Amino acid sequence: MPFSLPALEPKRILVRSTNWIGDAIMTTPAVRSIRENFPDAHITMLAYPWVADVFRASPHVDEIRIYDKEGRHKGLAGLRRLAAELRDQRFDCAILLQNAFKAAFLVWLAGIPIRAGYRRDGRSLFLKPGIRIRPEVRRMHQVHYYQYLLQDLGLCCGSDELFLAHRPEDSAWARGFKDGLAGKKLVGINPGAAFGPAKCWPAERYGELCVRLHAEYGAHAVVFGTKADSATIDAIVAHGPDFITGLAGKTSLGQAMALIGACDVFVTNDSGLMHVGAAVKTPLVAIFGSTDDIATGPYSPAAVVVKKELECQPCLKRECNGDFRCMLDVEVADVLRPLADMLSRATGSTGS
Repeated sequence: MPFSLPALEPKRILVRSTNWIGDAIMTTPAVRSIRENFPDAHITMLAYPWVADVFRASPHVDEIRIYDKEGRHKGLAGLRRLAAELRDQRFDCAILLQNAFKAAFLVWLAGIPIRAGYRRDGRSLFLKPGIRIRPEVRRMHQVHYYQYLLQDLGLCCGSDELFLAHRPEDSAWARGFKDGLAGKKLVGINPGAAFGPAKCWPAERYGELCVRLHAEYGAHAVVFGTKADSATIDAIVAHGPDFITGLAGKTSLGQAMALIGACDVFVTNDSGLMHVGAAVKTPLVAIFGSTDDIATGPYSPAAVVVKKELECQPCLKRECNGDFRCMLDVEVADVLRPLADMLSRATGSTGS
């Protein structure tokens, strides 16, 4: 008989988040499905600190617990400490959206009776139930990967549309930033990618793109990134300090998400912020090189993927050990073309 989680009527549910911003965004339809199936349950999201803002304002989650793996939950002793904390919460079940062995071991150690997740990474012993990955899911966008897990647990899954809510203070900050531009078009630029440099279009071309957008549309560009992206962002800002603002390490994730939502258009590498742009429905152009846009592309009808069809693409490598043609062959004109169409639809003109 198929397993049915709804038949067990869990009252306290722990959801283990994925570990990266983009992956977390792609789980938001599944998190909404969990809430829709269990409207009266108390749902707790267990997440790393850098992912927590994805769910901070979500109506689908009642509580966020931080997995402080660099602090109190570090190492085996920290894992045991976290397990004890979870045990005290008396969860009825855990739904593991993260795939790692440690995620299953943790909830087993915490004594949570139902521990649902995909059977992978050698963790089947700790799952109850363990779900087999359907072969067809491996050929779909990653959004479906999480929804199919829930379906195989007996849940009814609704819309696959991404979901992202902002805290009022983050929305107010973003509005203030845009209001300071006196009506100029705001172009978001995201030149970084945590996965590695093989995903990154050259900073020089981002800078050239900003110059073209300013000349043709009077646009102001804002460049997102962490402190680790400072050198790249400084190189882009140098193309036009008067009309390019660098935000390296100057925003929280919540502020960045709200400001991306306030942008008129967004240009990005394949990255976590790309998925933010898709979730907030900002028209965006995503530049793909080493990675697979079928599996992890921007899940939005307002998105355009720019890539070159090469025999080595997608290689899924962090660093290119060849000639980096997948990115170097993407010219500024290739990116400007769909952006111009987006801006023209927004303004009702073809630029100045």
